[in-house]
Amino acid sequence: MAEGPLPDIVIGDPNAPVTIVEYASMTCGHCANFHENSYPTIKTDYIDTGKAKLIIREFPFDPRALAAFMLARCTQNDAQRTAMIDVLFDQQDVWARAENASTALLNIARLAGFTQESFAACLNNKELQEQIVATQERGQQEFGVDATPTFFVNGDKYAGSLPPDQIAAIIEQKLR
Repeated sequence: MAEGPLPDIVIGDPNAPVTIVEYASMTCGHCANFHENSYPTIKTDYIDTGKAKLIIREFPFDPRALAAFMLARCTQNDAQRTAMIDVLFDQQDVWARAENASTALLNIARLAGFTQESFAACLNNKELQEQIVATQERGQQEFGVDATPTFFVNGDKYAGSLPPDQIAAIIEQKLR
């Protein structure tokens, strides 16, 4: 599951023995549920201890999800990128269902240091947009991703928002 058109968003030790690849859409409620309920446990027990790494790959189902991923990609570094993804999932109800998603996203992006100009420049970056769409297409064509979230743990596919105990059991099995 080598990198695609964009460098992977990697959380954790790149050399960790267990690799969790998540295909997510920023407007997906099940993805937000995973990041709210399962991710903190997995991060504490496996990512922070060097046993696993999480790779987030873009699979936007709609223009709002695409815009959110573009903003995450336009941040200055990996730490800001993962923080932006965390905030976007945490605040999903605020921006994904807003009457004016652009204003809601700009308010969130300002927390990461975006100005009105850098926000607009990011969202008008056609090359980045094409690369994110290509990441999604690759997920569909090469790996059979057709829903979000979809996880690959050391190459084995799991669909749906995995509860903490279920993903922990999968990771433990891979560590043996």
